[in-house]
Amino acid sequence: MSASTSTQSASRAPRQDNRRQQLLDAAARLFRERGYHVTSMRDIAREVGMLSGSIYYHFSSKEEMLLAVYEEGLRHIAELVDAAVAARNTPWARLEAGCTAHLEALLELSDYTQVMIRVLPPEGGKVAARLLDLRDQYEARFRGLVNALDLPAGADRRYLRLLLIGGLNWSHVWYHPGGDPPAVIAHRMIDLLRQRLDRAPNTPSAR
Repeated sequence: MSASTSTQSASRAPRQDNRRQQLLDAAARLFRERGYHVTSMRDIAREVGMLSGSIYYHFSSKEEMLLAVYEEGLRHIAELVDAAVAARNTPWARLEAGCTAHLEALLELSDYTQVMIRVLPPEGGKVAARLLDLRDQYEARFRGLVNALDLPAGADRRYLRLLLIGGLNWSHVWYHPGGDPPAVIAHRMIDLLRQRLDRAPNTPSAR
């Protein structure tokens, strides 16, 4: 189930002729380009040619807009990851496919997915707990993928998952256009991990 169906929508019930999607697209773009805190509701309304007061018909606050942007970004990336994983059969291949899809979604420079990475849940104020819940729902996919691996006793599954997600999410900093494609990057990351895990000490494994 995607995050958008499992979490109550942040927006009010839309009218057929509303401009909700335009507002969300503008919000995602401005949050990414300028930053969440410096972007005002007035800025977002101006982007779509709307009076600043009219935006409150669709969203009660900037925090609610941020939540809606998160929901849309997570829906998009979750669908890509789920489809990629479903097409593979072995645990390591499924993890690599999930990493590839995750990285592809980030590197396509979608405003929505970039906001998810750059705006951390605590910055969401009143909706911080809901943002964190959305992230947890999404990252549970990778928890399941890592837990399905046949790892040596010394492998710490929790830190393996955090290492992978952290490295992938930081791609907006270290990735250069024209470099290796996401599939190659994910393959090399997984290959390096497997080499290291093959030499892991025989200590209790953490989940």
